[in-house]
Amino acid sequence: MIEPRQPKYQWGQRVRTLEDLINDGSFPDAAPDLVLAPAGAVGEIVQVGMHVEANLPVYLVEFPDRRVIGCREEEITAL
Repeated sequence: MIEPRQPKYQWGQRVRTLEDLINDGSFPDAAPDLVLAPAGAVGEIVQVGMHVEANLPVYLVEFPDRRVIGCREEEITAL
């Protein structure tokens, strides 16, 4: 069994996207492949969870348009 990776970022922390965040189907009211947040967008982590199967942290990030998007550590960086 893979040991869970400890989260690098914390709740309330401001982060910036490192790449365009594309709709992977988790936003059914948005077009597939729609850019949900462009590279460089700034948001705040509102929840830190764990992807159970991969044992990796997942961050729910709220952006200024009030959209909350699930992000992997590789997609964000601290401000």
